[in-house]
Amino acid sequence: MTDPDIRVLLVDDQPLVRMGLRALIASEPGMTVVGEASDGEEGIAAVRRERPDVVLMDIRMPGVDGLTALRTLSEDADLTGTRVVMLTTFELDEYVFAALESGAAGFLIKDADPDDIVRGIHAAAAGESLLSPTVTRRVIATFTPGRRRPSTPHPGLGDLTEREREVLGLIGEGLNNDEIAQRLFISKATARTHVSHILLKLGARDRPQLVVIAFQAGMV
Repeated sequence: MTDPDIRVLLVDDQPLVRMGLRALIASEPGMTVVGEASDGEEGIAAVRRERPDVVLMDIRMPGVDGLTALRTLSEDADLTGTRVVMLTTFELDEYVFAALESGAAGFLIKDADPDDIVRGIHAAAAGESLLSPTVTRRVIATFTPGRRRPSTPHPGLGDLTEREREVLGLIGEGLNNDEIAQRLFISKATARTHVSHILLKLGARDRPQLVVIAFQAGMV
C-alpha cells in the first residue's frame, strides 16, 4: 500500500505565485494541491474545508494577512494536524518572528530553488522544522532588539528539569542536537530525548518555537 499524497493548500494574493507553486507541486509524485486562496480570509475557510497537511501561506497580503490567518488557524484545536509554512519575499522578514510566535512551522522564500521548496513541503508534512535555530536567532536579533519580554515566562518552564532548562538555553543559542551533546558531554540519543521532553512539556510544535520561548524567558 502506497503512502497517501501530501495535501497542500496555497494562499497567496499573487496568481502567478500560486500558478508556479501549483505547477511545481503537480510535477512531484506524492504531492497534490487541494485548493487555493487569494487572501487570509479565503485561506482560513479553505483550510477548514480541505484539511490539508501543509499550507503555504504568504505573510503579506491585502485584507486578512497571513499572520492574522495563521493565528486563527493555530487556535483551532481541530487543525492540529495541519502545518502552516509562511511564504516570504525576503529571508529576514519583519513578520517572521511574530509568525514563529504564532505557531508557524517555518518559512520558505518565494524565489527559492524548486528543489528546496519541495524538500520544505516534505519536511513540514513530516513534522520537521523549516527554519534552523541559527536563522531563527538571526531573525530575532535583527527585528526584536527593543521588544519587551513578557513579565512572566512560559508557564511550562517550571515543569522542566535543570538539565532540560540547560538544553533549552542551548537550543536558543542555535545549537543542534549533536552540538548540545558535545557541549554537555552526553550522547546524541540523550540530547534528542531531552529535546523531545522539552517540546512536550512546553507544548511547542518545533525547534523555532523553542528558540522564541528561550528568548522570551531571557535564556539567550
